[in-house]
Formats: sequence, structure tokens, C-alpha cells
Amino acid sequence: MAYKGKYRPVNPAKYRGDPTKIIYRSLWERKFMDYCDKNRNVLEWASEEITIPYVDPTSGKHRKYYPDFWVKYIDKQGVTKCMLVEVKPKRQLKEPDSSKKNNTPTGRLSTKYVREVKTYAVNQAKFKAAKEFCLDRKWDWQILTEDHLT
Repeated sequence: MAYKGKYRPVNPAKYRGDPTKIIYRSLWERKFMDYCDKNRNVLEWASEEITIPYVDPTSGKHRKYYPDFWVKYIDKQGVTKCMLVEVKPKRQLKEPDSSKKNNTPTGRLSTKYVREVKTYAVNQAKFKAAKEFCLDRKWDWQILTEDHLT
């Protein structure tokens, strides 16, 4: 099975957007798409259809964040709710280990560590913007990892 590809919904009427242009970028995203498509408590869903502005902390530039999913669903109490969902590997949710920053033969700053710090900072800025976006709309916000999707 491919790690990325086009998703073809069984219930295209539930998809908010163009159901012929749904792209998954990981098997975890594909699994969540299957869940949304086939779960009767999910009334509508979309993939990367919402835009949230945020400031990139590594450059100070204004950028756009497209959360992985928007879901309109019926909760266990029978209440209709909306939620934004981000699918991320749990390693990207942990602050980089600073003890490994000079983990090179010459003792210089590790390129891998710098990349991890930037990724973590950008993700935190995106998540903060998403939380505020959801709070304004009375939506829920959730980050799913492989622990939730395997």
C-alpha cells in the first residue's frame, strides 16, 4: 500500500469539498479518512480545506496552516459538534532533546537537532493558532498520533 495517494470516499456526499481531490500523505491520514467516511456519527468531513493564518517563529513571516481534517460529528450525548484534527507522528510533538544538539564528531551543532527545533517551533505556532481558531468557533481541537491510529 502506498504512503500517499488519492482517497476515493465510499460516501462522497459526506465530504465537504471536491471528493475527487482528496489526498492522503500518510497511512495514518488514510486510516482517519476511512473512519470519517464510514462512521455514521460523522456527518461531514474535509481534508485540508480550512486555512488558518499564523506567524512562523523561525522567520517572523505570516503563513497559512491547513489542518489535516475538519469533522462535523454527533458526540456520545447526541450533540452535533465540529472539530479540527491534525495527524502527526508523536516524535514531532516532543521538544527536541537538547543533550543531543552537539552530537557530531566535531562537537558542532547538529543539523538534525536544528531541523527538529525548527519543526517543533513551527508546529507549536500552528497548533496555537488552531486552538485559538477553534476556541473562537466553539470547535474541538485534537492531535492524533500513531498511538490513536494503529
